[in-house]
Amino acid sequence: MKRVLSGIQPTGEIHIGNWLGAIVNYVELGRKLGREALYCIVDYHAMTNPLAYEKELLAQRTFEAALVNIAAGLDPEKVTLFVQSHVPEHTELSWVFTNITPVGDLQRMTQYKDKAAKLESVGAGLLMYPVLQAADILIYKADTVPVGEDQIQHLELSREIARRFNTLFGETFPEPTAYLNPDAPRVPGIDGKAKMSKSTGNTIGLLEDPQSVWEKIRLLPDDPARIRLADPGDPERSVVFKFLPYFAPKEMVEVLKEEHRRAGIGTLAIKQILFDQYMKATRPIRERAEWLRQNPEYVLDGLEDGARRARQIAQATMQEVREKIGLLRLEAKRQRDRV
Repeated sequence: MKRVLSGIQPTGEIHIGNWLGAIVNYVELGRKLGREALYCIVDYHAMTNPLAYEKELLAQRTFEAALVNIAAGLDPEKVTLFVQSHVPEHTELSWVFTNITPVGDLQRMTQYKDKAAKLESVGAGLLMYPVLQAADILIYKADTVPVGEDQIQHLELSREIARRFNTLFGETFPEPTAYLNPDAPRVPGIDGKAKMSKSTGNTIGLLEDPQSVWEKIRLLPDDPARIRLADPGDPERSVVFKFLPYFAPKEMVEVLKEEHRRAGIGTLAIKQILFDQYMKATRPIRERAEWLRQNPEYVLDGLEDGARRARQIAQATMQEVREKIGLLRLEAKRQRDRV
């Protein structure tokens, strides 16, 4: 593992599934790799979803995504944190890749088919999403990409694009491999049915108002067989126990499970414990976020520095790509003129 790249979409509030399943991992990789860990707020990707994209909110959501990631532990002074649109070489390389990527490969993408089925009119950007994603990764010649299982198909296409470019124009890009952290939790949604996801609205925001968090925890589905307080319950069928291990000590969780089984404690009391433990675990993040909101220049300066470092790498890659695909270089003409 030499260089890592991962993208973060600013399409809504960063939730605890993002934090536990991805950001914690980003922070750990950043400690190991420093500047070679590149994390990108992919604002151009956010435009591909007309159900979530709002131009009036995009800039603020992009800033908030950066702020929350910094509050959760990403240090812009140690890793490379930047915004996709601040490095225009992403879209330049994407156009090069567009011309060597068969349409059929894109139409087979599961995410494209699922999202397109929900839309009356499908923008070309949704189809081309994986090509831009490949450019995001390969412009930095990243060899490792932390992803969730739902992105494996897209990453495989990135590998195919790298392979195809190398065959046509000469060895240029590594074929990036997925980094699937076996310890990263698959956090359930508050409905207890699907994975926590902004698209399904079953989330708890990492910085959500405490009263709103409590209301969501209070309404977590319980074991349906437990109707009265005196009824024993099955912790496996109570959603509160799906969340509790993320925030409470293991010993506490085991005691509460046993009490739940023998009807020694009400579910509402367990939910109150979960809320208290959650607020305790996220307090440092909330405090850091509050400081960042009062000092927004720290976030903006970090993004500016990150974009500068990222663009140095991206410009070198694009210079190599332009030469290999045969584009005219004006500096070569000027050099001949001087001779």
